[in-house]
Amino acid sequence: VDVGMAVKYFLLIAVAAAATVFVPVLAVRHAKRHRALYNKLVTESQTDPQEEIVNAHNAFRRKVSPPAKNMLKMSWSSAAAGNARIQARYCDTSHSDPLERRLSNTFCGENIHLEHYPYSWSKVIEVWYNESKHFTYGEWPSSDDEYETDHYTQMVWAVSYLIGCDVASCRRHKAAIYLYVCHYCHEGNNPDSLNKPYKQGLPCADCPHNCEDGLCTNPCLYYDEYNNCDKQVKRTGCTHPSVQQFCKASCLCKTEIK
Repeated sequence: VDVGMAVKYFLLIAVAAAATVFVPVLAVRHAKRHRALYNKLVTESQTDPQEEIVNAHNAFRRKVSPPAKNMLKMSWSSAAAGNARIQARYCDTSHSDPLERRLSNTFCGENIHLEHYPYSWSKVIEVWYNESKHFTYGEWPSSDDEYETDHYTQMVWAVSYLIGCDVASCRRHKAAIYLYVCHYCHEGNNPDSLNKPYKQGLPCADCPHNCEDGLCTNPCLYYDEYNNCDKQVKRTGCTHPSVQQFCKASCLCKTEIK
């Protein structure tokens, strides 16, 4: 046996083994920094995770590029959180029915995220925001695109002003998994304007007298249930019964962001 070749072979195996171990350890260490205690993530009756979720969303909404002139500041909704909590506890990764996300005055959109470990809300929200790398403002997303962007567009949808989220510990193949669900009201990701989730312009240009740190604070509390409410109002006015019922935002909100 060639001793020199044997030594080289042994060294090659040792280096390969070291590399195989070293890279995952780095990845695991990086991931562990964002892990959290599950019971600290549950939003029911705990204000800390609620504030973390709201603050993280508002921080990302402030930094959209290009900047937004009509981006609303988000606030916590216990009602939306209750609906999100129900969906999370189903342990179902498919989106819920829109009627299951409805509040008394509006519909809500939904973001879902699945993890094998309990990660901080800030990290989960950052994952959604990072889809912005694959989104170009003004360009229509394609169903053929390799990357998803709908979580990003929902979280920066300008007229969404309420948010409620929760997480559930589930089981899959005898292993624990963690399902994160957030509901956004008003609902975003309108197919007719998915390429422009907000209006481009100087921050608060659409709300100069209702602005807080680059975000608008004057949401319209009502919701248009027709996509063509602006045309309906011009055609028949707000006295028409169906327009009164289904175009409340267009009829009742004149200066608010809608």
